[in-house]
Amino acid sequence: MRTSWSPEELIDCWTLVEDNWRLVGNKTGATRLGFSVMLKHFELEGRFPEQAAEIPQVVVDYMATQVKVDSSRFPKYDWPGRTGRYHRAQIRKAFGFRECTEADLEDLASWLAEEVCPVELSRDRLREALAAHCRAERLEPPASGQVGRVVGSGVRGFEESFCQRALSAVPEDAARRLEELVADDQVAGDPAVVGGEKLSLLAELKADPGEIGLETFLSEVDKLDRVRALALPEDLFAHVSERVATAWRDCAAKAYPSDLRASPRAVRLTLLAAFC
Repeated sequence: MRTSWSPEELIDCWTLVEDNWRLVGNKTGATRLGFSVMLKHFELEGRFPEQAAEIPQVVVDYMATQVKVDSSRFPKYDWPGRTGRYHRAQIRKAFGFRECTEADLEDLASWLAEEVCPVELSRDRLREALAAHCRAERLEPPASGQVGRVVGSGVRGFEESFCQRALSAVPEDAARRLEELVADDQVAGDPAVVGGEKLSLLAELKADPGEIGLETFLSEVDKLDRVRALALPEDLFAHVSERVATAWRDCAAKAYPSDLRASPRAVRLTLLAAFC
C-alpha cells in the first residue's frame, strides 16, 4: 500500500459512505477503528491488511477522526484473532468475495502458467497479474506468504509445459542434430578454425564475429546456413512472447556444454532450439 496520501486523496479514497456505516454499526473503540480501516482497505486493494503496520499513520488518523476513536487505539485491534476473522468474513460477504482455498491456490498457479507466464517474465508483474485476476474473480488473494509459492508453482508449470511442447514439436532428425551440438566428443562435423583452434558449431555460434568486413559477413552467412540446416520449425516459439524466447536463448548462450548435457532432455533441447 502507498505510504503517502494527500488530503484530497484521503477524502476520495478513505471516507466512509452510507453502506460502510451500516457495516461499522455499533462497534466501539479499537474494534470500530480497526474494522473501518480494514473495510476501506479491502474496498481499495481487494485484500485485507495483515497487520496494523501496513497502514500509513496519516490514514489511521483520518479514519480515527471519522469514527471518533483515538488513533492510539489502532494497534490494539485483534488482527489475527477471533474478532479479526469474524470481521473479514463480514466484509467478504458485503463485497461478494470468498476466501481462498488450497484448490484455489492450485487453480491460480495453473492460470499463471497458461495465461501470463508465456508473455511475462517479471515476478513482480506476475504478482500484480495474480492480484488483478483475484479481484476480477471476486476471490480474496492468497496471503503474502503464499503468493510467492503460487507464482513459483506457476512458473515451474509453464516451464515444464514449454519444454514438453518444444520437445514434441522438434522433428527427431532436428533433435538429433541439436544433441550433437553438445556431444561429449564434439568438435562436430566440419568445425570452423578460429585463431588456429577448431571450434564446434555451438562454440562458433557463441563466438564474437570480430571486426566488420567482407570476411566477417561471409562467415556470418555461413553460420546462418548451418543453423538453418538444423531444420527447426519456424513457429516453434510462436506461442510465447519474444522476451520469453529471448530469455531462454540468453540462458543457453551462457551455459557450458557440460551444463546443457546435465539438463533433462526436454530442457536441453528447448534451450538449444531457442539459441539456434
